[in-house]
Amino acid sequence: MAALYAGVSGGGPPLVLLHGLFGMGSNLGAVARALAERFEVHQLDLPNHGRSPWMAPVSLSAMAASVHGYVREHCAGRARLLGHSLGAKVAMQLALSHPRAVTALVAADMAPVAYPPSQRAVFAAIRAVAAAAPSSRDRAATVIREYLQDEAVLRFLLLSLRRDESGAYRWRFNAAALAENYAELRAAPAGNPYRGDTLFVYGAHSTYMSEAGRAAAEAFFPAAEFARIEGAGHWLHAEKPQAFNAAVSRFLDGSRKARLPEARGDVDAG
Repeated sequence: MAALYAGVSGGGPPLVLLHGLFGMGSNLGAVARALAERFEVHQLDLPNHGRSPWMAPVSLSAMAASVHGYVREHCAGRARLLGHSLGAKVAMQLALSHPRAVTALVAADMAPVAYPPSQRAVFAAIRAVAAAAPSSRDRAATVIREYLQDEAVLRFLLLSLRRDESGAYRWRFNAAALAENYAELRAAPAGNPYRGDTLFVYGAHSTYMSEAGRAAAEAFFPAAEFARIEGAGHWLHAEKPQAFNAAVSRFLDGSRKARLPEARGDVDAG
């Protein structure tokens, strides 16, 4: 199995960060910096993303297997996992498939359920940029705006462009494989319940944690706790970093008395 790319910082027990669809490990840089004083933080690029290899099959179970291999090789076989969006699903799948490899789990704005297709406009923008082979990021942004009006999503996508030898900007991720296997990535994780410490942290304005999603989370993860970040949507770690990092730090530091059922506003993570 080809090795995943990772940036490693800090010192202490291993903590693996997993980004969302179309992203890369560096997207979680602010989270890594907040936790690197207490943990050895591994910012992975998932398969078919960033600088990691393009590989088949493209599915939650295949991605989880790749991350499991990384944990075995670089984290002495066990690690805390923190994933956002697709990365949270991959982390959940790994915990359900290999519970002994996961010492604690944080799932950011994602539940263990199948989601409806919601990225059609994004995939259309991605295809258009690939066809245009723009010579500048500004030109790529102009192409993307023909399909997307959300500037936050636009800025996120631009991070995954790189300039090739011809001077054209290309996607770092495997756009064709992700589009072809999008249904696999929207699917619910599967396996026996994971009974280890688990935190589901979600944005109050996000639609990704529904009542059905919470029920599924409690069924798959019986020890689950839930933290709601007020004033945040799906990009909660970027929109409310202090509140997000505070909730995550309380959980990962293992002080149950310090954990709160909800994280309101920009609370102090210290």
